[in-house]
Amino acid sequence: MIETKQKTKISVYMITYNNARTVGRALESVKWADEIVVVDSFSTDKTVEICGKFTDKVFQRKWPGHQNQYQYAADLATHPWIMFVDADEEVSPELAKEIRNELNGREEAWDGFFVYRRTYYLGRWIRYGGWYPDGEIRLYGRDRGRWEGGLHAKVVVDGKVKTLKHQYLHYTYRDISDQIQTIDRYSRIAVEDMVKMNKPFWLLNLLFRPPLRFFKDYILKCGFLDGIPGFVIAVSTFYYSFIKHAKLWEHYFVYPKKDMRADVKNGRST
Repeated sequence: MIETKQKTKISVYMITYNNARTVGRALESVKWADEIVVVDSFSTDKTVEICGKFTDKVFQRKWPGHQNQYQYAADLATHPWIMFVDADEEVSPELAKEIRNELNGREEAWDGFFVYRRTYYLGRWIRYGGWYPDGEIRLYGRDRGRWEGGLHAKVVVDGKVKTLKHQYLHYTYRDISDQIQTIDRYSRIAVEDMVKMNKPFWLLNLLFRPPLRFFKDYILKCGFLDGIPGFVIAVSTFYYSFIKHAKLWEHYFVYPKKDMRADVKNGRST
């Protein structure tokens, strides 16, 4: 059992879109929190129904982009310390206990906490390559951190940050087909961000960035030690890098008047 008594209250917030497959496990793992806030982008599956079993603070809002939606959900949290948990993640009992110990009377020493995560994919925990180690600031003082960035938005904390020992768990794509569909969505969002920042298309990026990424993740970061799943991940990352730059070329030279935002719609990964 996780100790429920603590001096400092914690809010957990989450954004969702068609996450019925994983959101129940995610919310079950944070039932110890003093408040759970969910912002949903009008899911068409049972996500909202499942969330309603864990909290009465379920809001629906049209998808405005990653950074905007993350910060909107964070602003709805009311307690001094807040923690973001994605709908396909799980806070382990060990991590939950460590968090509560850190905040029980010692929270003044830190402004935020950096947490690593482990990803489960294709029947195994991924321990090498580009997916591990993977982490970011997840727990922080409500008034000391803000979300910044586009597709890969992250929390930036003004102050001292400590790295926690225990990890949270990530149950990513359902299967390879799900991963391919997500790559298609995320590459569109990435190109939209690049266009907004007036980044030009460079042929060298299309030719060399994908194989360099594969070499880095599969060879230098020992992705091959994860067996076939490690190879699948490295190749899919190669593909993501290639298709992102190919779509940027397509936007500038094939369909320059096309409004990419019409394609993105909700933009959420399930």
